[in-house]
Amino acid sequence: MRDRTPHASPPPPPPSRRALLRGTLSLGAVAASSVALGGCGSTFAQGFTGGSPAPTRLNFWNPFTGGDGERLLAMEDVYRARHRATDLKSATFVWGSPYYTKLTLATLGERPPQVAVTHLSKVPTLAEAGLLTELRTSDLDRHGLTEDKFDPRPWKKSQVDGKLYAVPLDTHPFVLYFRTDIAEKAGLLDGQGRLTDVDGPDAFIDALRAAKEVTGAWGGSVASTQFRLFWSFYRQLGGGDLVADQGKKVVIDTAAAAEALAYIRRLTQEKVVPTSTDSPGAITMLTTGKAGFLMDGVWQVLTVQGAKVKFDVRPLPRVFHDAPYACAADSHSLVLPKAPSAAAQRLDLSLGFVAALLNSSKLWAEGGHVPAWLPTQQSPGYRDLAPQSHYAAAADGAAYDPAAWYSGAGSTLQVVVGNAVTSVFTGATSPTAGAARMRRELRELASRPAPL
Repeated sequence: MRDRTPHASPPPPPPSRRALLRGTLSLGAVAASSVALGGCGSTFAQGFTGGSPAPTRLNFWNPFTGGDGERLLAMEDVYRARHRATDLKSATFVWGSPYYTKLTLATLGERPPQVAVTHLSKVPTLAEAGLLTELRTSDLDRHGLTEDKFDPRPWKKSQVDGKLYAVPLDTHPFVLYFRTDIAEKAGLLDGQGRLTDVDGPDAFIDALRAAKEVTGAWGGSVASTQFRLFWSFYRQLGGGDLVADQGKKVVIDTAAAAEALAYIRRLTQEKVVPTSTDSPGAITMLTTGKAGFLMDGVWQVLTVQGAKVKFDVRPLPRVFHDAPYACAADSHSLVLPKAPSAAAQRLDLSLGFVAALLNSSKLWAEGGHVPAWLPTQQSPGYRDLAPQSHYAAAADGAAYDPAAWYSGAGSTLQVVVGNAVTSVFTGATSPTAGAARMRRELRELASRPAPL
């Protein structure tokens, strides 16, 4: 039986180890929290309050709903059909901070799931806090999980201080969607129906302007967060990490930041993209023909496909040539939260499940993500998948968030930087002032003590 009970209520903030040692958060309080969150019958509550489950039980936590959730369900069904002796219990939690708080709390309470999903941008913080099991080559080899079978960039990002703590599942970059019917009318397609070269600061704006002439409204729109647009252009300019030393030191290149912000402001000054629209609105502009382009993550492929419009996707343009190609990206990965004992860890059962999910990577890729598992990424089946395979090269330029306890998917860093970008995007702040604001607010974040 499939168990995917959602848990929507956020728990208390994650405790520090010092607080645990002082008894601030007793196991009784943890048990009470778990009951309040999901009820005694939930996987979460069982993790905190129940006895040791049977050795064939495998608890798996993930934050996937919508199209991603449906794909994962299909992958789990494949596993169940081939491993009938395993009792797989899969629980879905609210994406973002609530999910990571629950995972942290469960691990500190010594009742974590055997396997969990995490973004690679979160792995350094989780590993530094001692919440993840180190994955050793000898153990991975038994299940065919060898380094040569993984995309090098997410594989490297799965390591902290030379030790592997995660098995990458995908890369999900920030990309460029475009309506092929609008692009054709705008004269932006070549003889093979592919988008003509739109790289370079002027070429990209010219393409947006041509699309606007066709739509009569806008050339393009920007969804997701303004952080991803900025982070892509900033890294294309050669800008390094915003912070270093696990977030304790601010190292933003304000000159590169100001230049990236100036280009982002130019997009709205030229009136080729609107200054105010939320993510759903930006996607709707593309699907209703009010914009010819959309800048967003690959996770929207299923949404756009569902609109039944003619479209394609390519890597975000190389607007700046001062550094190797870059685009904002993250990766989903599979981790083994640190268990209190080898029996609770169920290492081989867990790694067998991880290997099974990777072997079903084509199902996952259909949802838009670029598979990190090379046997899938290099397969004819994936190469024939359109438009998903058309932007696979963007994964080579994946620019992950800098490591810090306040960075990563859905983080405070993304919000703080994104707000500064928005102030420039709308014309409320100059690019120079926006870069200075980023530095100032990052310094304030860096001064805060990490909760773990």
